[in-house]
Amino acid sequence: MRRLAVIVLALAAPLFAGPANAEELTGTLKKVKETGAITIGYRDSSIPFSYLDDNQKPIGFAIDICYKIVDAVKKELKLDKLEVKLNPVTSSTRIPLLANDTIDLECGSTTNNPDRLKQVWFTNTHFLTATRFVSKKSSKLNSIDDLKGKPVASTSGTTNIKQLTEANAARGLGINIIPAKEHAESFLLVETDRAVAAVLDDILLASFVAGSKNPEAYVISMLNPSCWLRPTGRLRPCLTTSCWPASSRD
Repeated sequence: MRRLAVIVLALAAPLFAGPANAEELTGTLKKVKETGAITIGYRDSSIPFSYLDDNQKPIGFAIDICYKIVDAVKKELKLDKLEVKLNPVTSSTRIPLLANDTIDLECGSTTNNPDRLKQVWFTNTHFLTATRFVSKKSSKLNSIDDLKGKPVASTSGTTNIKQLTEANAARGLGINIIPAKEHAESFLLVETDRAVAAVLDDILLASFVAGSKNPEAYVISMLNPSCWLRPTGRLRPCLTTSCWPASSRD
């Protein structure tokens, strides 16, 4: 299924609703004002959105956007200084860590969907992506039906693994789904032949292939033209149908 990317925030609506007078502040903005600090949740391998550089510093498109948000918060709260704390998150921990106020916003590749909107808020969409799978060309896997009975990796806590699980049950494919902690691990399982394919966002797959030792050895599945785009963005506290490469059963 195609989807969009957004940033997930714990920041309350008053941030965007006008001047933030001290007596009006509640929730996360009040905490930021009182502590003089804001905590960003980042991913270590969500390339190109949020990942670690050679010095283990979080960088990426979503990180750049989040720092702009930090600047806006600092200005809105009329703070001379605003300390930025960085906290690593995974697909499984990002929303719980927002819910318990460990982080104030998450900068990564998180899908905006109705289930998540019950727990968190999202900023504007900044990217459109789709669920596909990567495999080695030598495996000759072209559609989801070709994954029948085989080991396939996907990252825990993602829309991708949810779609894979649903499609596996609906089609009776008997796929052995291997949950990985992070996206890099999902791709590593294919590199080391412990899985025949990895199911992730297509842009993440393309990034891992490009950075691999032998990019020519891999192929990313084609997109079923009936898919819908999914939104990705930044999270803040508070459509999906499985879509796969076309096959003879679609």
